[in-house]
Amino acid sequence: MNFLTIGHRGVMGVEPENTLRSFVAAQEAGLDVIELDLHLSKDGALVVMHDAEVDRTTDGTGPIADKTLAELRALDAGRGERVPVFEEALDAVRTPVQAEIKDVAAARALASVMHERDLVGRVEVSSFHDEAIAEIARLVPGVRTALIASRYDKDVVDRAVAVGAATVCLNIRRLTLEVVEHARASRLRIIGWVVNTQDHLRLVRALELDGATTDFPEIKRTARFTA
Repeated sequence: MNFLTIGHRGVMGVEPENTLRSFVAAQEAGLDVIELDLHLSKDGALVVMHDAEVDRTTDGTGPIADKTLAELRALDAGRGERVPVFEEALDAVRTPVQAEIKDVAAARALASVMHERDLVGRVEVSSFHDEAIAEIARLVPGVRTALIASRYDKDVVDRAVAVGAATVCLNIRRLTLEVVEHARASRLRIIGWVVNTQDHLRLVRALELDGATTDFPEIKRTARFTA
């Protein structure tokens, strides 16, 4: 299997995260997959943003869930970019997408779009939350799913298997050979995050992971030469 490079919120190390500008830059850099995050607006739109609040990444304040799509559209998401909805991100690039959801409600909204657009082949759904993974799997038969974990031990593998995830996306700063071997024994794909340096890249290649999530497009160019 080829080593996958996944653009974290596009290429957030060089462009405003989770914007169309960032996604296009990730595609132009040749990254294999674009990772993005989804939240529901007050009026039910699938908004592309990482945090539950708009404060860090826009010139606005307050929770996404308290704002309509029109109100979110009025915000500057960096360099004049507007907050996109999921459908716009899909239209802006051709690259496969890994969509992170935060809860069951987002899973249900995403399932509707996946059915409308026949996205099972293009979109992998990820989450830190087991119940969100289980819900999207129930609603979209055949969907590829990934369980994300930051603080974890070997039980993350058992959790992934329990909800039918084919992949675990793991914080490389806590990754051990024991966890990797347990995941391999369970036939899971392993993605490391966030891989932003040559040392990080050498680690994930030494552990023979299946891919790396990165903030920077340079990782795509150097990954081929790092063993």
